[in-house]
Amino acid sequence: MFEIAKKKMPRLYDYYSHLQRVRTIKNIQKVKKLTFEQQLSEVGRLYKERIGHDLDWNNLKTYTEKMQWEKIYDKNPMKSVLADKYAVRSWVEKKIGNEYLIPVIGVWDQFDDIPFDELPNQFVIKTNHGTGTNVIVKDKSCFNRKRAKRMFDDWVKMDFGYTTGFELHYSDIKPKIVIEKYLETEYGELQDYKFICFDGKPYFCWVDMGRYSNHTRNVYDLDWKLQPWKQERYALYDKPIPKPKNFEKMIKLAENLADGFSHVRVDLYNVNGTIYFGEMTFTNGSGLDRIIPEEYDFILGNLWNINIDGK
Repeated sequence: MFEIAKKKMPRLYDYYSHLQRVRTIKNIQKVKKLTFEQQLSEVGRLYKERIGHDLDWNNLKTYTEKMQWEKIYDKNPMKSVLADKYAVRSWVEKKIGNEYLIPVIGVWDQFDDIPFDELPNQFVIKTNHGTGTNVIVKDKSCFNRKRAKRMFDDWVKMDFGYTTGFELHYSDIKPKIVIEKYLETEYGELQDYKFICFDGKPYFCWVDMGRYSNHTRNVYDLDWKLQPWKQERYALYDKPIPKPKNFEKMIKLAENLADGFSHVRVDLYNVNGTIYFGEMTFTNGSGLDRIIPEEYDFILGNLWNINIDGK
């Protein structure tokens, strides 16, 4: 229904979306006032609502269960630095080199500060502190600046540590607006190659196709064999996805970037063999996406060694 409204009544859809964001901002202020015990209770409620069973903090076995512990108890300050889509660039440059960084056109604190007349015809504009807060511009002459301003003014006000199940490390990121060079592959956009890593070792590569049209996600092992499991809310891409060029090099880069973390998702792009860094994600889907079939939630959970005694 919303997709139909988006196409047939775009102005009304945009205004409705703005109202939704305003409500989210107001709700964040309420959620921030919860005590620690209330936060734990709310996480448990969300988990049961989304995953379908109770969360036992004293017997965490699955990937999604351990993700809840990660969000609340793991206070490693590096998570905030590396989840910051701009600050992480300095760290990546030191770890693997700046040749893997997508060129940045500029960084600003507010949308009104951006000199759009000086920008190239194509670019990607996003915030550094959240998820789903980006706009791809393929033709600047068609760019609706007024609509974008409303979105980014809202997004900059959001504390994404409190939007979906207490991903608290996002709360320490100072919001900025980043504009990067536009890149695409033969598919007409970028595909995400998301490496799921435990103790610095990649185990699976999640491939996202059509993120801004028809979002699908396939899971491959490191031998590029399609896996028999998925996250429930993502459909499968219905055609074979070829293994990207320099895939073994991508694995090595993911290993380097994941080193020192019990769990992290390392996102990379690959444009005809040229590899680019995407982002580091510590709380994939806030641990609230069901894994189908459920046995793979346990398989992933067995790979994740969390230090519960050190909480």
